[in-house]
Amino acid sequence: MDLDHDACYRAISTRDARFDGRLFVAVKTTGIYCRPVCPARIPKRENVTFHPTAASAHEAGFRPCLRCRPEAAPDLAAWRGTSNTVSRALSLIEMGVMDGGDVTGLADRLGVGERQLRRLFRRHLGASPITVAQTRRVLLAKQLIHETKLPMTEVALAAGFGSARRFNQIFQQLYGRPPSALRRSAAEDVSSESTGGVRILLPYRPPYDWDAMLDFLRFRAIPSVETISGDAYARAIEIEGAQGIVVVRPTNSHALEATIRFPKLSSLPAIIARLRRVFDLAADPGAIGAHLARDSALAAFVKARPGLRVPGAWDGFELAVRALLGQQITVTAGIALAGKLVAAHGKALRTRHPDFPALTHVFPQPSRIANADISKLGMPRRRAAALSSLAAAVVADPHIFGARRSLDEAIVQLRSLAGVGEWTAQYIAMRELREPDAFPAADIGLMRAMQDSAGRRPSPNELLARAERWRPWRAYAAQYLWSAKAPATVTKLRSEPGDRHRNRRKAEAEWAVDA
Repeated sequence: MDLDHDACYRAISTRDARFDGRLFVAVKTTGIYCRPVCPARIPKRENVTFHPTAASAHEAGFRPCLRCRPEAAPDLAAWRGTSNTVSRALSLIEMGVMDGGDVTGLADRLGVGERQLRRLFRRHLGASPITVAQTRRVLLAKQLIHETKLPMTEVALAAGFGSARRFNQIFQQLYGRPPSALRRSAAEDVSSESTGGVRILLPYRPPYDWDAMLDFLRFRAIPSVETISGDAYARAIEIEGAQGIVVVRPTNSHALEATIRFPKLSSLPAIIARLRRVFDLAADPGAIGAHLARDSALAAFVKARPGLRVPGAWDGFELAVRALLGQQITVTAGIALAGKLVAAHGKALRTRHPDFPALTHVFPQPSRIANADISKLGMPRRRAAALSSLAAAVVADPHIFGARRSLDEAIVQLRSLAGVGEWTAQYIAMRELREPDAFPAADIGLMRAMQDSAGRRPSPNELLARAERWRPWRAYAAQYLWSAKAPATVTKLRSEPGDRHRNRRKAEAEWAVDA
């Protein structure tokens, strides 16, 4: 990926924060790479090279700066819009696909050739997939060294290194010193078992509409699994049989604070990756908003809600279940059904959090739903059968909600599942697959938000045609349109006895789930 040397040098000369995360400057005389906002003295023009990612600088032989801490830069690599394949690959790498795997396996998951994937990474990121994965581990370890008091053995495990020996070897090679020497504080190490968890910052590019994110999650929180308290979001989690709790709060800096209580430190990278997806921390709101604001229909919405994000999902199966439960009923009714499902088939949380007593269960695993009788939970038989079929499909293919070669391919795959239509498939693609161009055109809320002055709403096909100008950020356009309408509430219908069933069907259609 070519970067204009003069333009990049002007950016670092003024320490322009708009370029933070977009490029990294490597200084040939020191062997260090920095963020554009680094407070160190500006190096001479002839002594620097510029890189699109930290991995590119790492592969070129440079080590991270200890002052500006490149690991604290917003991670925008997946949102440059230059290659959807690379974006999907980065998402899989962040979720740990390369931990114990190889480039061939990554390419197979994406449906492309290994050589093609390597070429795409080189062109768009300036580094190989292996280097990207290694750099992520190193930078996470460095962040844990700076932000926690974990012993180095626990840092190594939490950052995804196979052994403490390998961890020490890499840091010695990269920094010329052991990892413990990077910790400036002389305070004693404190194990995660003593503190009850790990607290870490998750940086993002501002602005960030935290109120909108929290309102979205609050309105859809599954009882016993998720809760909102003050300005904090908390939920119970389960990964490979181990249970825990995560709590996320805003901070005064451009980062969210995550407190992770989980017994297996080796799961920390996967948990962080999921949190970054749930809270959409890789988005570039400035670039997305500027693109969408070109359309006069969206300009006012973008101006009113700067930093609006597309909320992600903690788990694909959980999201799909939410969507199926909520089809043709209100959001509130759908969430109530999800609560019944959790109470009947979810596992009790073994360790409770004193500040969040409402968290009592983890969401049921697919294998549990596939073998359970869920017909007594108060839903149509057809929907209960669809849930059982969905659970069985996920058991048979755990990667069914994983990244695909393209959005169209993902939609086709999702629509092959029982009970999943176009709307549900697009919704899952938005929130779980993190497809920025997914767009549920048949959503009643979107059509209502786009109605004209005479009150006429566009048809799904008309809305889809209008949304062409919003590509490749149609998912964000949908979020802006949803934010413009009032939250869905059940309204009592005024009707004659003979009109009761007809009006009920109309109401159900009007309040199609915004799951």
